[in-house]
Amino acid sequence: MNRIVYLDNAATTPVDPRVRDRMFECLTIDGDFGNSASTSHQLGWEAADRVEAARVQVARLINADPMDIVWTSGASESDNLAIKGVMHDSERRHVVTSAYEHKAVLDACAFLESEGCRVTYVRPGLDGVVDPAEVAEAIRPDTCLVSIMHANNEVGTVNDVAGISRICADRDVLLHVDAAQSVGKIPVDVRKLGVHLLSVSAHKLYGPKGVGILFVRKGLESHICPLVHGGGHERGLRSGTLATHQVVGMGEAAAICHESLAVESERIADLRRRLWSHLAQIPGSHLNGSGERSVPGILNVAFEGIDEEVVLRSLDDVAISSGSACTSTTVEPSHVLLAMGVRRDLAACSFRFSIGRFNSEDDILHAGNRLAQILDRLRSQRVAQTG
Repeated sequence: MNRIVYLDNAATTPVDPRVRDRMFECLTIDGDFGNSASTSHQLGWEAADRVEAARVQVARLINADPMDIVWTSGASESDNLAIKGVMHDSERRHVVTSAYEHKAVLDACAFLESEGCRVTYVRPGLDGVVDPAEVAEAIRPDTCLVSIMHANNEVGTVNDVAGISRICADRDVLLHVDAAQSVGKIPVDVRKLGVHLLSVSAHKLYGPKGVGILFVRKGLESHICPLVHGGGHERGLRSGTLATHQVVGMGEAAAICHESLAVESERIADLRRRLWSHLAQIPGSHLNGSGERSVPGILNVAFEGIDEEVVLRSLDDVAISSGSACTSTTVEPSHVLLAMGVRRDLAACSFRFSIGRFNSEDDILHAGNRLAQILDRLRSQRVAQTG
């Protein structure tokens, strides 16, 4: 079987071999397999040392204090911990978010609404960017939390988080940011951004699935109700025995991203430009989102008058997505594109191409040529059938 060109890195990235090697060191009797919470023997101390070294590596990537890093199972759990945890005991019962957030945020907010909270959903513009002025207008005296993603997972557009944080600071409102698609792709500095809470997943930056972090600004611990109780791990915010190998994997992945960010981002951005130059030549192609204000690797394109399911079945040697991975089984067009105001017919025939560390120029050329061939064939068949 021929190798499939993988252009779905926004859904998940392959584990970097260097990360894999570090993880293997924490799995067997010959390695640091101990429980990092076991303080009575050397194997526990060694595992704890590994965990804390990884905490430093992740903190360095986002310019945080290592003590502000809370290990979780991934960004979905981090989103839920941030949103539900903050709102659990808050006297202010209003949340502001955007209509094109990841489902982990939207569903958490829907849960809060079922519990009697009020949620305002700000709509992004057609360029895929949330206007800070819209956020400011949505904030009320009873607003406790604003949750706005840094980079959108389907169109890649980057929001002005620093501008939104200044608004939140002026209104004494907490700011949570889902940064799963930005950390490791573009510079993310929690101090400069001014965020209170920030979610990250390891598997979006060439680490393993099943581990992530929630950045919790110092002093907020007492204002967050944990989702998981039992043992008081992670400053009491997330109990449970840590998976040392996964934590170490995320730490190594973060260290690699920190070292290679500038060079890798430029290379991937160049591949994105090359891909769009191919796809833009296809009749009826439309770029969804902003061509300039985007993370390097995500490109979302609509092709007029085609059936996206037929295209995906025909494109058997290139892996792309018709939407975010968490909603790709639904028959409805992407909620992200609809929230942006993309025409429904275009939203129903849009594809996300997401380029990553292990993609090459040959991959881009192959994907562009294959898609052009398939669309030309499908359109020719339709003309023949209607003619």
